Amino acid sequence: MLELQIPKNRMNYLIKQMQTHMDPEDMERGWLFHHKGRVSGVELVGGTVVHASVRGNDRYHTTIDLESFSAGDCTCSFDKPCRHMAAVIFALYVPHGRPELLVQELKRAMTTKRKSAKNADRESKRRTSEPVPGGSPEDWHRFFEAQYHGFSISHQYSFDLFVTSAFERFQAFASGWPDGIRLLYDLHVNFFVMHRMEQFFGDTKNSYLSGYHESNAKTAAADCLSRLDRLLASPALPVSVKEHPKRWTEALNRLASLALQGKEGPNDWLYAYRAVWWALPKKAEWIKREKERLDKQLQEREESRRNRKQDVLLVARAHFDLMENNADAAFLRLEALHQRRARDFILYMRRCHERAEWDILLSWLRWLAPTMQSAAQDDFRLLCQYWTDAAKHADADDEWVRIMETLLPRSYYVYTGYLLQTKRYRQWVDLQIANRIGPQNLYALELRSVEESDPSLLLPLYHQAVERSVLEKNRTSYKTAVRLLKKLHGYYTTLGRKREWETYINRLSDHFVRLRAFQEELEKGSWLP
Repeated sequence: MLELQIPKNRMNYLIKQMQTHMDPEDMERGWLFHHKGRVSGVELVGGTVVHASVRGNDRYHTTIDLESFSAGDCTCSFDKPCRHMAAVIFALYVPHGRPELLVQELKRAMTTKRKSAKNADRESKRRTSEPVPGGSPEDWHRFFEAQYHGFSISHQYSFDLFVTSAFERFQAFASGWPDGIRLLYDLHVNFFVMHRMEQFFGDTKNSYLSGYHESNAKTAAADCLSRLDRLLASPALPVSVKEHPKRWTEALNRLASLALQGKEGPNDWLYAYRAVWWALPKKAEWIKREKERLDKQLQEREESRRNRKQDVLLVARAHFDLMENNADAAFLRLEALHQRRARDFILYMRRCHERAEWDILLSWLRWLAPTMQSAAQDDFRLLCQYWTDAAKHADADDEWVRIMETLLPRSYYVYTGYLLQTKRYRQWVDLQIANRIGPQNLYALELRSVEESDPSLLLPLYHQAVERSVLEKNRTSYKTAVRLLKKLHGYYTTLGRKREWETYINRLSDHFVRLRAFQEELEKGSWLP
């Protein structure tokens, strides 16, 4: 039974804020969470902040600020205010009335408000003027939003089509603008497209097409980052910063608000944030102000449970250490991460790889080595490629081999290729034997490489494959065994070890003398006396 009873005026404030800022679907889901008894641990802290725990797919820690609704938070990944915050508010309403009646009242009020807002938006869209060079970024974004009001992703209109059409539509308005302001405008277009795509992604999560949408969204997000990279490589960038410093500070503030939330989605906002700061001319005042902002946010979040947002802020702050060539301070700061993700540091490794800074690249790879087993497949392949290239140039060959051995079986394809590449043929054969992979399942080019070096290394591999085929005890497998024996006979002949071959084939025949079908296939080889 809930013991906490907040004053009526505070409750009325929360209800009004829900009506203004909350999505109707999230509100209804919140009521269901409350109705099913998933809200617990409700307590008032400091007289104005309510803390509670809500059990959804996971257990989330939720805070409701009775004085500033926007200051409330939840450890879930949904946009705020979220369904879990709604659940806590309904739990707080119990001493004042029946939450199920409040839900219906709020839904009616929201429906009426939404209809009025739609009419107002239509009128606003008609009145919204096209972007002009002298317009403010707020005007530009207002125009962007108006053009895609009510738009949604569907099977017919996917993420990549949205990205392509949005860039083509909006960039056309700035085709004749001066280079400096056009670059800044294109940057805002990129921010809008990425942010809108993130919203669409959240809307499609529960769709039956969510698998298709997720793959398509990742492709579209990669396109956005490619466009951003091209934009930041423009020779007009220094001129743009020099001519429009105030607008650039506004753009950086907008980027920080979008990129440092720690939300899971298709966009790599952390990459975008660091790429922009890296590309900008070094302005000590801007960097100092951004570092202070990050330090303040990190200090504020030290009291709460560490989560993805905390990690994002740490990586962002460490980026400025790296920009100042203070790698030791960056690594020390990153030790506080809740979870190391290889993806967060691909940016640095790619840069080292492009510049042939092998020792620095190796430092990153060693630091990320414990994460490789759990890395996403694309990240895993990229890390392996970086390791392979770094090992060639930084005298870390044996170290990389040991790491690949610890990562088996996941690293099998990388490891087997690397062993052949470095001519470790005996280890290559041992690897195939340990994984019970026969010659019939290996590439002929791989076998030929070992054969040209030392055919005797392949003998145990063929011996194992022959015995495994015979033990399957069917005619097809017997024929496979005989084909392998023909190849094995050729190796023994090439090596001049005829007597050993005769001993081997006779013992094989004697060992499986009761397998009549195998004996019939064996006789076709004309090897037996």
